[in-house]
Amino acid sequence: MNAAEDQAKRWNSTAGRAWVDAQALLDRLFRPLETLLVDAVTAQSPRDVLDVGCGTGGTTVAMARRMDAKARCTGVDISEPMIEAARARASREKTPATFIVADAQTYDFEPGRFDTICSRFGVMFFADPVAAFANLRGAARDEGRLLFLAWRGAADNPFMTTAERAAAPLLPNLPERKPDAPGQFAFANDSRVRTILEASGWIDVDIRPLDVACTMTESDLVAYVSRLGPVGTALQEADEVTRARVTAAVRPAFDSYIHDGEVRFTAACWMVTAR
Repeated sequence: MNAAEDQAKRWNSTAGRAWVDAQALLDRLFRPLETLLVDAVTAQSPRDVLDVGCGTGGTTVAMARRMDAKARCTGVDISEPMIEAARARASREKTPATFIVADAQTYDFEPGRFDTICSRFGVMFFADPVAAFANLRGAARDEGRLLFLAWRGAADNPFMTTAERAAAPLLPNLPERKPDAPGQFAFANDSRVRTILEASGWIDVDIRPLDVACTMTESDLVAYVSRLGPVGTALQEADEVTRARVTAAVRPAFDSYIHDGEVRFTAACWMVTAR
């Protein structure tokens, strides 16, 4: 199975369903990042926006809500269950956003359609990032803008790897996080990101570190750990005894992040812009 097939399988099965199930929790957790991206995108009064790796549609719908009634906002994601949830969200909120189930690396977008292409944590999973961003470049108008948020490295985001470090003795087959491989930290190296974008036809690339405070309730923590990330994915296949043992082992590892009944951590990201 190649990298593209692996991502499609993952996001159309356990990982995609987990994100749908945890939609409300993730909306609350990443709302500060959503607000930053939506503010940056809508400040320029765009007419036609593409949200890449839109997931369950939180950022897409938030942008559509803020845009002119005649403007268009489209979300694209490889995960059918997540796009189903995004369409339901847009319908429920009566927001005129549209959604496409597709791999943005290869999808045949209308050439030169979008004046803005954006993403919140949705562009680090491409099997061939140069090809993907070249495809997105072809979908952008001349002088079109690119804006996205991506995670910096694992060392900058210790919260994100706490569960797998604590669970490692009980789950020895957790997948290894390989530098530059498709995944959460694929864009940790800003020089690599710049090289990818310039090789795919984007210019005036600007990459800035961004540290954003994120929170969830302490009562949400077990659901977060047991459903999301490498540990959550592994636990979907585990028996109840293993799930209970791993959860009991992992939960205390987060004690340093808990304050007054709230889990607090810093999301260390890049804000990347280009045209």
